[in-house]
Amino acid sequence: MLVHKIKQELRKNSSKEKAKILKGFFKTAPGEYGHGDVFLGVSVPHIREISKKYRQIDLKSALKLLKSKIHEERLLALIVLVLKFEESGVSGKKKIYGLYLQYTKYINNWDLVDLTAPNIVGGFLANKDRKVLYRLAKSDSLWERRIAIVATLNFIRNNNFADTLKIAKFLLNDEEDLIHKACGWMLREVAKRQKKLVVDFLSRYHRNMPRVMLRYTIERFPRKEQLRYLLKNRL
Repeated sequence: MLVHKIKQELRKNSSKEKAKILKGFFKTAPGEYGHGDVFLGVSVPHIREISKKYRQIDLKSALKLLKSKIHEERLLALIVLVLKFEESGVSGKKKIYGLYLQYTKYINNWDLVDLTAPNIVGGFLANKDRKVLYRLAKSDSLWERRIAIVATLNFIRNNNFADTLKIAKFLLNDEEDLIHKACGWMLREVAKRQKKLVVDFLSRYHRNMPRVMLRYTIERFPRKEQLRYLLKNRL
């Protein structure tokens, strides 16, 4: 019954015009990364509002929504998992983290990853062994690789930068633009807190970094510094 109510609420807040815009924004055409994704046209603030209202649904119901073909239903399910993770004890957090990694095939667009991986994956691994991130970074799945790097945002916020730098280095030769952007974003976040670490990283790799990764990394650098790196970049 709750799953049905959630679906109804999402549809009440949907917009055909917004759905059309989202289909283009999230690249759903044949051959694009989001091909086949279906949108109702619901804003993220509305999804968050509904998620909070139904945050007490059980995990079975959340997983049912996560397996939906509807993008907003999957996003709502993941936000609910984040809320439940934050309210759970040690065993509850472990279960939600395990489910998250078990069902990554449904976490299949960049917003789904970015809004949840730092909270659940990064949150669970904050004080634990992080080998799983390196396994994810080697995955054939674009989205698992993005989870690997974006999850480190949790560590960055706690001034722990080593895994971000190591995973970004590992992903330097990745073929996907969305991975380049994610790595650049994380390196930029590191630079906000410890610029020297990123400058050292760039001194080694800026010549051969994917250009979009480099641009994202140096976005907040002074213009003269940006030009110095960009002029020497070969990709």
